[in-house]
Amino acid sequence: MADNIGNKAAHDYHLDIAPVQDGFYVKGAAHCDWGMKNRLAKIFQPKSGNTVMLAFDHGYIMGPTAGLERIDLVVPPLAPYVDVLMGTKGVIRSCVSPASPTATCVRVTYDTTVLFDEMSNGGGIACDIENAIRMNADCMAVQTFIGAPGESRSLELLARTADAGTRYGIPTLGVVAVGKQMERTEKFFQLATRVLAENGANIVKSYYCEGFERVAAACPVPIVIAGGKKLPELEALEMAYRAINEGAHGVDMGRNIFQSDSPEGMAAAIGKVVHEGYTAKQAYEVYEEIKNSK
Repeated sequence: MADNIGNKAAHDYHLDIAPVQDGFYVKGAAHCDWGMKNRLAKIFQPKSGNTVMLAFDHGYIMGPTAGLERIDLVVPPLAPYVDVLMGTKGVIRSCVSPASPTATCVRVTYDTTVLFDEMSNGGGIACDIENAIRMNADCMAVQTFIGAPGESRSLELLARTADAGTRYGIPTLGVVAVGKQMERTEKFFQLATRVLAENGANIVKSYYCEGFERVAAACPVPIVIAGGKKLPELEALEMAYRAINEGAHGVDMGRNIFQSDSPEGMAAAIGKVVHEGYTAKQAYEVYEEIKNSK
């Protein structure tokens, strides 16, 4: 690998220059084949170039989660407000209608933890490419552990999934995992997002941080920010607004939607920020209007 002795710190991000699209609107996908582009076009709206994902895969490692006790009652009403439903193969098959027009992203790796608070050993494949094809998945999600135990194994799983996805035209979403002891800095997220993209991820899910515009500029594929822990609705909308304006191409909200006092209102408000350029305050009014109408 490259010698890091005497390596100069990166600084030429050219934030004033838009990403080179070269004929297709999804960042980094210009040279993909038709099937891959077709699925990416289901994930990222052509008009905005962005996406709203709804993650409800928490139970694969945490069991029942507040707000997701009855996925069959919670998720279907939210599908019309989002572009992508992100879950495990078991829950998608049992709780999402095959007639739903919303794109699906299936988590294809499993992780192991001790009491839910230690990092994984890298995990393994929970849904192989044949299963993903059989489910007609629009995307495959792989959890990765950069700078933590399990890094090597998780990157191998990412690379193998991306290779299989390329073969069959299914994009791979590389998910940056963060643990309690891991830093959440610009330097770390620059490293993690770039490593995932260079190992074949078509989309990277990461976290918002100070200096995010440089993280986004240095990643050659779209970054979708994770919602993370439950925040007050206005704070979550402000985070989404900053991220989109600093180069993110979407938001993957979970707890900040399904644990909200008005999940439908929050999903609709996030969509206004991501796709229509609403400010956080404008979007919050949408949330309040829907909440008060119920």
